[in-house]
Amino acid sequence: MTQEPQGVDGRLTQYGDAGFARFLRRAFLASAGWDEQDLTRPVVGIVNIASDFTTCHRDMPQLVEHVKRGVLEDGGIPFVFPAMSLGEILTNPTTMLFRNLMAMELEEQLTSQPMDAVVLLGGCDKTLPAELMAAASANIPSIALVVGPMSVGNWRGERLGACTDCRRMWTEHRGGNLDGDEIAEVREELCPTAGTCMVMGTASTMACIAEAMGIMLPYAGSAPAVSAQRLRLGTATGRRAVELAHSGRRPRDVLTAANFRNGLRVLAAVSGSTNAVLHLMAIARRAGVPLGADDVHDICAQVPVLADCKPAGSGYLPDLHRDGGVPALLKELEPVLELDAPTVSGQKLGELVSGYAPAAADQTTIRRLDAPLKPPGALVTIRGSLAPDGAIVKAAAATPALLTHEGPAYVFDSLDQLAAELDDESLGLTPDHVLVMRNIGPIGAGMPEAGSIPIPAYLARRGLRDMVRISDGRMSGTAYGTVVLHVAPEAAAGGPLALVRTGDRIRLDVPHRTVDLLVDEAELARRRAELKPRELPQRGWRRLYATTVTQADTGVDLDFL
Repeated sequence: MTQEPQGVDGRLTQYGDAGFARFLRRAFLASAGWDEQDLTRPVVGIVNIASDFTTCHRDMPQLVEHVKRGVLEDGGIPFVFPAMSLGEILTNPTTMLFRNLMAMELEEQLTSQPMDAVVLLGGCDKTLPAELMAAASANIPSIALVVGPMSVGNWRGERLGACTDCRRMWTEHRGGNLDGDEIAEVREELCPTAGTCMVMGTASTMACIAEAMGIMLPYAGSAPAVSAQRLRLGTATGRRAVELAHSGRRPRDVLTAANFRNGLRVLAAVSGSTNAVLHLMAIARRAGVPLGADDVHDICAQVPVLADCKPAGSGYLPDLHRDGGVPALLKELEPVLELDAPTVSGQKLGELVSGYAPAAADQTTIRRLDAPLKPPGALVTIRGSLAPDGAIVKAAAATPALLTHEGPAYVFDSLDQLAAELDDESLGLTPDHVLVMRNIGPIGAGMPEAGSIPIPAYLARRGLRDMVRISDGRMSGTAYGTVVLHVAPEAAAGGPLALVRTGDRIRLDVPHRTVDLLVDEAELARRRAELKPRELPQRGWRRLYATTVTQADTGVDLDFL
């Protein structure tokens, strides 16, 4: 299907006189240097979310220039415009609280400004998901492009990368194995260049998935941020956006059920971030595609881990790119992919994959289907009396011996309590304890990445590196350990997590997909009657969010969107 681009005459300002609106629009565009010949061309919007608060996007201005060049080369005119920039590390309490706000803002910009197509420039964790949510809702021709991963750092001969190594090295510091000078040296090497975290965290995971789902160009998911290839991809993406403006191919033409299932296959193959589950469900909901936790589990149960990337493996995304990137991974996954899935290129996925070269035989970053890094089941969705609507475990990054565990709970009601009490030896915490962190779900706190509770310092000093931890929050995709996340309903919504008391026994059985609170129903009913209503924020976005956000099992979007 092709369409005639509307150019600058699209979405006219309402004055009650269309001719006057066109006349006035051209007068102001003339002030910006555009002439009549320019204004006959299709308009391509370019989302620019560069910000000093989003350090990962440091080189985005340069990438914008290359996208503009591609648009101009193919006969379009580029209109760069800003959108909310979400940098995880410099945002309180978490960028997850604002993902839906960015999606809402961008959707309104896409549907109110004249553009025939849009390039969605993203990178840090929540930006690409928010952009794809907006694109699915606005449904104007769209193509995504991310800034790409950082290069890998080095400390005393050891390769380091944000942020799995951030957590690992900080744990070593808490355990007394690295002193203050050493951890300061490490800090300077963890993020050596512009770009997103180079391990298989949320940014890398979503980039690989978006490429596999056909909403980005080949290699756009993994080319390093500082590479010339990243700039060339910017130019090629700009050209493709002009083609989309003419063809009229829209996000919902690409974001089909088959594409989402292929995205889940890649999520499993890279043992990607648990956050991707929330994002994919939210995007699918916007695109009108049914997708639930059981779909995630069923596909992950069929596809083994092939990518040797931290935190489930030992390498980094630049290694995967060097050894063939997502195209080589898709070539290996070809027997299990739905090859008739459409892409922004206009070709079916199978047509693209047929031209991809397999990964070289002597590399080890992309493993073979018949010789995987780890067996199927990287992500496991579980249910039980503690999580009636589900929870998720990244089994590939957990301690196998803890995937079946029963122990006493120690409950933290807030992050302030966690900070005050965790390292207090008088608590008597042991390796058998199950650490419970509640009131950090969507309603409770905006769902921060606090579910991967640190190991108590006194246990870390004794060599302990993992314990069972349970929360209604999230953990970073860069984190590892035996952590039960996204417990639904959350405590602030009156879920069973709100009823747990310190000393209660909890049983986790990941192989059988259960997590249960071992307290009789009569006692739970008594406790439920004692629950007090939670005080909600009084104004602004946080009020709107807390009163309309959905639970983790449906993607943590706003119910009216």
